[in-house]
Amino acid sequence: MATNEAVRAGFRALVRVSCRPTVTGLENVPASGGFIVASNHLSFLDSVILQAVFPRMVHFFAKAEYFAQPGLKGRAMKRFFESVGSIPVHRDEKAASVAALDQLVERIEAGAGVGIYPEGTRSRDGRLYKGRTGVGWLALTTGAPVVPVGLRGTERLQPPGTNRVTPHHFTLSIGEPLQFEHLGRRHPLPPRREATAEVMNAIAALSGQERAGTYNVPVTGGSSGQTPPPVQD
Repeated sequence: MATNEAVRAGFRALVRVSCRPTVTGLENVPASGGFIVASNHLSFLDSVILQAVFPRMVHFFAKAEYFAQPGLKGRAMKRFFESVGSIPVHRDEKAASVAALDQLVERIEAGAGVGIYPEGTRSRDGRLYKGRTGVGWLALTTGAPVVPVGLRGTERLQPPGTNRVTPHHFTLSIGEPLQFEHLGRRHPLPPRREATAEVMNAIAALSGQERAGTYNVPVTGGSSGQTPPPVQD
């Protein structure tokens, strides 16, 4: 645990020195108990930035490939992702989204923080897309508070389609926690949709993004009608 905190602290210091971000709302992060971070998604680096900046560890999903690269570089990458709290997930597995959400429930019930991107994947045009109802299901199933986050400018750190990281100022705004009724795993769809809509409204207020009236889909794939696992991609 000490090593993990050291890695997070080191990356936090690197981000602060190189990007000089504007961070507000850290006082809104619950001091104890399980919680859900729901953020807009603009860059591959969003997850590790949130994991470094938040005062408590936040577990985000990351593609399993990031944990299985060969050689010394691959081992270093695996160690880094594990240290900041990332969880490997095979995005293309059948019913992966259900299994992913079950893992998040386990973490929350253990008193940890978890992160989810309601849009499902990165926004390539800067707009905020409709939220998938996985975040609503997670909130109603666990009764954990949802901490909305609005990111601005992280897309400039690593533009889509490039591997080059360029330090750049960005803004991270953390809103007041949203509390929903604890309905358990089996609950009707309408309150799940209402909770998701409330979360997306809070994110929009923090990020200042233009709203898109459609769902976002990965560039390399089409829409299957299912919610994709909320992975760092």
